[in-house]
Amino acid sequence: MSTPATPHFSYAPLFWLALGTFAVGTESFMISGLLPGMAADLHVSIVATGQLVTVFALAYALSSPVLTALSGGVNRRSLLIGAMVAFAAANLVAWSAQNYWELMAARILLAAAAGLYVPGANALAGVVAGPERRGTALAIVNGGITIAVAFGVPLGALVGDRLGWRMTFAGVALLATLATAGLAFGLPRGIGQGLPTATLRERIATARRPVILTTLLVTTLWAMGAYTIYTYLALFVAAATPLHGAQIGYVLLTWGVAAAVGVFIGGKAVDRYGARSVIIPALAASIAAFALLSASAHLLPKSLALVPVLVGVVAWGVAHWSFYPGQQAGLIGVAGLKGTPIVLSLNASFMYLGFSLGAALGSLTLSYSTVADLGWVAAVCEAAALTLTIVLGWRGAFTADGARAPTTSR
Repeated sequence: MSTPATPHFSYAPLFWLALGTFAVGTESFMISGLLPGMAADLHVSIVATGQLVTVFALAYALSSPVLTALSGGVNRRSLLIGAMVAFAAANLVAWSAQNYWELMAARILLAAAAGLYVPGANALAGVVAGPERRGTALAIVNGGITIAVAFGVPLGALVGDRLGWRMTFAGVALLATLATAGLAFGLPRGIGQGLPTATLRERIATARRPVILTTLLVTTLWAMGAYTIYTYLALFVAAATPLHGAQIGYVLLTWGVAAAVGVFIGGKAVDRYGARSVIIPALAASIAAFALLSASAHLLPKSLALVPVLVGVVAWGVAHWSFYPGQQAGLIGVAGLKGTPIVLSLNASFMYLGFSLGAALGSLTLSYSTVADLGWVAAVCEAAALTLTIVLGWRGAFTADGARAPTTSR
């Protein structure tokens, strides 16, 4: 007697989804290496140009949960294709922008499209793969952002240095167009039909739970620290070391590779040791890395500061992105299986809120201090995140594996 054939599973749809997240990740992070050239071309200050980062991240944080909730009744396949078409078009608007305000408008459109695409791609990934492959599917789709951090961002910096910042937006528009074609031809019609989407009321109710809200605040502080200095990393490296021009792109490449290694190490360590055992050392190492960057810039001449700055950049990349899978695991443990999609979406929004606040804090630091002090300010943000994490532990919010601590009744 023969057994029914197992339906053939194809990873191709997941890779098309990942190409979309790669395009989003490249656009989201690449602008740091482009700020000096953009400021000169648009005839605005470097601080004003940094607001392009602030506004993008804030628009993403605010629009993503609202647009995702409002579009809950739209076919998932059509929604993702539409979001990627809008993302490609917004990149072309950025490419052709004639002044600062046109570019600012393009960044807001980019944030809205990205904030709609990424949660939708994650939700659909589980449907494409099924329960038995859901973890692998999410890793592939989110791997697009990790690869963007490691290679897309420094590549964008190098392209911007050689061909001008506008060509980086043109390149991302091409990536988004390819992803759109892949989604159109690679995703079966009707996929994700009836996939439930949390309402805005449900998201707010989840975020209002004290332990979840506090944990999300840790995410925001962690992201603030990173973007305080990451937004102006090209400026910092040029001021603190002998590197300039395209050479700074190699520093961004070094940071990106370190970040990709950090995500991998963090994920493995969470499985083995638990969320808190990863989160606390990662935050502590981030504090040390940021402090090393500012100390090197203040105390050493450019010729001697290069090596410790590179050490700080590598340590920052590894430690900072090791934190992320641990924080996700901790939130999943608190929210439970049913609340997982909501808290992961909220975590992304709070992360981008932190990126926005960090970019603004970096601008404020440059306005009242020097670029060499960015590391000190970033370290303070990470110290606040570490303190809050320790307080959560003292209150028994998490067990060692990231789950909610059990309560006992008398």
